[in-house]
Amino acid sequence: MAGNSFGQLFKIMTFGESHGPAIGVVIDGVPPKLDLTESDIQVELDRRRPGQSKITTQRQEADKVEILSGIFEGKATGAPVALLIRNEDQRSKDYANIKDVFRPGHADFTYLAKYGIRDYRGGGRSSGRETACRVAAGAVAKKILGPHKIKIVVYTLAIGDIYAKKIDYNVIEQNMVRTADAKVAQAMIAKIEEVRKRGDSIGGILQCVIQGVPAGLGDPCFDKLNARLAQALMSIATVKGIEFGEGFGAAHMLGSQHNDPFILKSGKATVKTNHAGGLLGGISTGEDINIRLALKPPSSIAQKQKTLNEDLEIVETQVKGRHDPCLCPRVVPVAEAMIALTLVDCLMIQKSMELWGHAPN
Repeated sequence: MAGNSFGQLFKIMTFGESHGPAIGVVIDGVPPKLDLTESDIQVELDRRRPGQSKITTQRQEADKVEILSGIFEGKATGAPVALLIRNEDQRSKDYANIKDVFRPGHADFTYLAKYGIRDYRGGGRSSGRETACRVAAGAVAKKILGPHKIKIVVYTLAIGDIYAKKIDYNVIEQNMVRTADAKVAQAMIAKIEEVRKRGDSIGGILQCVIQGVPAGLGDPCFDKLNARLAQALMSIATVKGIEFGEGFGAAHMLGSQHNDPFILKSGKATVKTNHAGGLLGGISTGEDINIRLALKPPSSIAQKQKTLNEDLEIVETQVKGRHDPCLCPRVVPVAEAMIALTLVDCLMIQKSMELWGHAPN
């Protein structure tokens, strides 16, 4: 079935459901002789796993990764790399009361409309648990990006109307909300706890900064780098909006304000400003690529809500179980993974062009 794979030369396919025995990913295109161990992948999964703080779901999953194929004596063989993560702390009984109900904000109705069948336990395939597979694959992509000195930074810019202002990348992993402003971290955490006590949830904004991307990545007309990054990041279910550079702010600017003048610096062409966010014509300029993601509030809330069931009867529903009141902290590593997967694929495509003499070195 289409829709479960991503990438062209560096390709992944994820599998599994939230309440099944396991989830996993198969990665095709991993360069042979790449040094890769389970610990390389585990460090990234630990950043995404549930139960890591008081403001995330308390579902306890170790998310311990197992390498099933493609690695021999700590090195990639060139064969597909298969990674498995076993599910451990499911409570399927929490969903028994809503197995025939279309939960507001969830994919229950649309999955039934598409397939004629659905797994009601935690949303099945539509569950955010699937993103653990992406993070595992993203860890491999990051390993490949290492020698290229490309740095991916993602942090929580806002929770509701509370914004980070003084940005310091060094503090992102030092607070549970993963913001880059240590002074507002506690205010963000307090806001999340406040809405959770009311049985509600809250959304936010993530800022993504990609440094060190060489000029020339991206392929016109339909595989522009921003188009591919947008597809990758919008495939994260909670993401409802995306901006590059000035984004929607560009609509309020003049051309003379938005244009980035080219200048000569250290013998190389660069730009004086970066309103375009590191992309021109869908191709990287070599400047920082700046992206903002709008995340919706989690749909699973403890409040009672009116909805329809599969018999189209009006019913009252209440979602039980353990759910995130805000997804920003745990989506940070997922966004990093999707960016890394995209960049590795684009780098491989670019290198293949250079190999055949169709692009400059």
